[in-house]
Amino acid sequence: MPVRYDLVGNFPGWGMAQDYFRSLIATHGCRRVLEVGAGANPTLPPKFVQAAGLSYVISDLSAEELKKTNAAFEQIVLDLSAQNIDPALSGTFDCVVSRMVAEHVSNGQRYHKNVYKVLRPGGISAQCFSTLWGLPFAANRLLPEKAGNILQSIFAQRDVYFNGKFKAYYSWSRGPTNSMIRRFERIGFEVVDYTGYFGHNYYLRLPWLHKLESRKSKLLLRYPVPQLCSYATFVLRKPE
Repeated sequence: MPVRYDLVGNFPGWGMAQDYFRSLIATHGCRRVLEVGAGANPTLPPKFVQAAGLSYVISDLSAEELKKTNAAFEQIVLDLSAQNIDPALSGTFDCVVSRMVAEHVSNGQRYHKNVYKVLRPGGISAQCFSTLWGLPFAANRLLPEKAGNILQSIFAQRDVYFNGKFKAYYSWSRGPTNSMIRRFERIGFEVVDYTGYFGHNYYLRLPWLHKLESRKSKLLLRYPVPQLCSYATFVLRKPE
């Protein structure tokens, strides 16, 4: 069970997400894939999905978000943190992936238990997410929603139609601590890989502060403290 650390520049939750998911799908021989919270922005393009012969299902809590995306994808309105999910989904996916979604889940335990439930034996869960105790994310969690929206508009402007801001809970969104690893193992997962990333880019408009953040991140990479990661990825496997 490799636990690794890296800098935010190598976090695959944004521009490198396509290559990251393609590699995982190929490595683990996945044919039917569920992307959770894909909404208006599925990670893989329709041309790749069709060329690879994948069954690629995108889900979201909101039917309105799904309407914004390409009609070529199979779409379902789904809340994997709900108490009960459709029994017909049990054991139907080789791979469940998400990016920048897990931090928005209100009940991490139920969410990951349901991911385990919808996976086939040997299937994997691969997720990219922000973690609670990176300073911007702690502020996002602790400050009133209005204040968080103001800070978001200052430090991380985005297209609000395709990249809306959604409430973050950070339930089970942590770096690779021993306690998090035990939580996933108690569900039944094998932890294949768990990587924590130090640093963030929220201070780019303040060069002196961004430089300090970069120095701090490089120091943490030398002397890792998993609780101080800003982002993380993991690959969990449901045993055969």
